[in-house]
Amino acid sequence: MLLNAKDAMPNGCKLTIKTETLQDTYVLSISDTGSGIEPQILCKIFGPFFTIKEIGKGTGLGLSICYGIVKSLKGEISVESVVGKGTTFYIKFPIAI
Repeated sequence: MLLNAKDAMPNGCKLTIKTETLQDTYVLSISDTGSGIEPQILCKIFGPFFTIKEIGKGTGLGLSICYGIVKSLKGEISVESVVGKGTTFYIKFPIAI
């Protein structure tokens, strides 16, 4: 996820990693001020082999693997993005697994 964030910010920008506890849930958020993700592809980004990177720059497995790991730990992963402003991923885990 962090490599994807770095790649979305080729000219620098800001990457923020935050953790918090909300009731019975741990929340990790990873935000970048990069290019954002087009709305029509947001529903595809966790699919295996989906990438918008040029050939040789990515396999399209990173977010799919993250999704699988989070789900196997009984967590949830979601994303919010605005083109031209950036993207935030939210990863939530129950405190008692």
